[in-house]
Amino acid sequence: MQFSDSITMQHLMQTFAGECQSHTRYLLAAKQADQQQLPVIRQVFEFTAKQELTHAQLVMQLLTQNGVTRLHVQADYPLDPGDPASALAAARDHEYEQANTIYPAFADAAAKEGFTQEAALFRQLAEIERGHAERFARFADLMQNGALFREQVQTMWLCMNCGHLHFGTEPPVSCPVCGAVQGFAVRGAEPPQRAVSA
Repeated sequence: MQFSDSITMQHLMQTFAGECQSHTRYLLAAKQADQQQLPVIRQVFEFTAKQELTHAQLVMQLLTQNGVTRLHVQADYPLDPGDPASALAAARDHEYEQANTIYPAFADAAAKEGFTQEAALFRQLAEIERGHAERFARFADLMQNGALFREQVQTMWLCMNCGHLHFGTEPPVSCPVCGAVQGFAVRGAEPPQRAVSA
């Protein structure tokens, strides 16, 4: 089968557009989180946005290697709500949809058409998107339950701005060392990179 006649090519075009769209949506959500003084949530969105951009680059490589120079896409993409809690929940749902439905179907179609490299990429993307969904779910649950800055037990909280450690059920409203807002606090048992990447 010629690549130009394949469903796989159409799926790769949709994937490229979708990953670019996710990248942009997450950067917009990061900006909203920053405006609400939630740097931890901003970092979650920025961290994931960088990965979505990498996915778009990988798909673009496959498309250009197969001679595609122009995209023709008709697909539906979500628009996430503006507030950070709703954006996290919407991102979680979309990432689960990619992981559990969209990319596995794209992988099966590519395999049936004999495009093994493309099928493998779709399977890998499905696994990665599942990790994104779990990350978003974790922070969406914390925000929805009012627990982003609250624990049942004494916890070590780390100010991501200056490194100050605070022990308590909640971090201070502002860091006593640098004055950073509470939004800079992460549970100190987790290094900041792990806090956003877990």
